[in-house]
Amino acid sequence: MRDAFHDDLDATRITLVEMCKLVGNAMDRATTALLTADLKLAEEVISDDAKIDALHHDLDARILNLMARQQPVAGDLRTLVTSIRMSADLERMGDLAHHVAKVARMRYPATAVPSELALTMQEMGNVAKRIIEKTSGVIQSHDLTAAMQLEKDDDEMDRLHRKLFTTLLDDSWPHGIETAIDMTLLGRYYERCADHAVSVARRVYFLVTGEYASDQA
Repeated sequence: MRDAFHDDLDATRITLVEMCKLVGNAMDRATTALLTADLKLAEEVISDDAKIDALHHDLDARILNLMARQQPVAGDLRTLVTSIRMSADLERMGDLAHHVAKVARMRYPATAVPSELALTMQEMGNVAKRIIEKTSGVIQSHDLTAAMQLEKDDDEMDRLHRKLFTTLLDDSWPHGIETAIDMTLLGRYYERCADHAVSVARRVYFLVTGEYASDQA
C-alpha cells in the first residue's frame, strides 16, 4: 500500500515536470509568434493552453484524492500540499504565454512589437525560456542550489522590465498610447512568468527542508 502511495507521489512530480515543459514550449512559441506576426503559431499556443489547464485540474483532483484516501502526514503531506501550489503557479505561467500569443493575434498582420523594442522583447522571451527550463530541472531534482539560483535569473528579467519602461516613458516615444499599452502588458506577462517560476523554486525549497527560503517575501 505504501509502495503504491509513493508511486503516486512520484507520478505527481512527473506531471509537474510535464506541465513545466509545456509551459516553456508555449512561452517560446508565443515569443516567436509575437516577434514574427505568425498567426498560425499564435493560434496554436492559444488552443494548446487547454492541455496545461487539463493537467492542472487532473493533478489537483488526484492529489485531493490521495489526501482523502491516505491521510498523509509530515513530509508526504508537505509534498502534496506544495504540489497543489506549484501546479497553480505553472497553470498561471501557461496563461501568461497564452496572453502573449493573444497580443500577437490581435495585432496581426502587423508585428505587435516596434523594431526598437524587438531585441528587448526577445531577451525577455529568452530569459523566460531559460527560467522555465531551470524550474523543470529543480522540480525533477529537488536541487536546492539550483532553486535559489533562479532568483538571479529573475533579477535579469526585472532589469529588462525596467529597460522596457525606460523606453516607453521617454518623451520621444513615437508609437502612441495603444502600442505603449501593448508593451506594458507584454512586459508584465514576462515579468510575472518569472515571478511564478521563482515561487515554484521556493516551494521546492520548502518541500525539501520544511522551511521557507531566507529571502522569502
